[in-house]
Amino acid sequence: MKKENHITASCMISKQVVYKNRQRVFEEGIKALPDFLVSAYQHFGLQYPRFYKMDNLSKLGWLANEVLLQGGFEKERYKPEKIGIVLSNASSSLDTDARYYETVKSIPSPALFVYTLPNIVIGEISIRHQFKGENAFFIFEQFDAGFIEQYVDGLVNNDILHCCICGWVEVLEEEYKAALFLVEKEKSRDSVIFTKENLNKIYQLENG
Repeated sequence: MKKENHITASCMISKQVVYKNRQRVFEEGIKALPDFLVSAYQHFGLQYPRFYKMDNLSKLGWLANEVLLQGGFEKERYKPEKIGIVLSNASSSLDTDARYYETVKSIPSPALFVYTLPNIVIGEISIRHQFKGENAFFIFEQFDAGFIEQYVDGLVNNDILHCCICGWVEVLEEEYKAALFLVEKEKSRDSVIFTKENLNKIYQLENG
């Protein structure tokens, strides 16, 4: 019999709107992605100087994770090695790769080179919260809720993780989208069952 896990929180950022648990919590007029990310960072009262050094992919994933965990997540309930992160996207770190390539023509920027791997966003989240559990970053053409459900269920049900942050973080030029989900064994007041159907329903929230 399949064990049920639960989506106890979600955060989606797309088209200048931030959703927390399927509710709009921040919206900004049309702005370039870097400006929008800084506006959201300031709106949520976040304090983390490393944020300003990150590339856009890491800023987006890091910001979505902060909103995801605000107001209820008790990380002290878990050992750091039991909290994991599983992310995916379509463009890997191509957005930063292109920017780094441009600098190679003159003086290569070591600050950009650091971010020419997509899983650096996982590193930034882990450094912030001291998460030490299993992590992985997958590349798919599009959000694959079925794979995420199967992979994360395997980690949680086999006791490799007790809690997992999973989802999609994509940036390519001005196109971007983050959809993160907090998955735990125990349900909460507003949680929904961790299934691909519910993942897709939240992921497609912006479409009404």
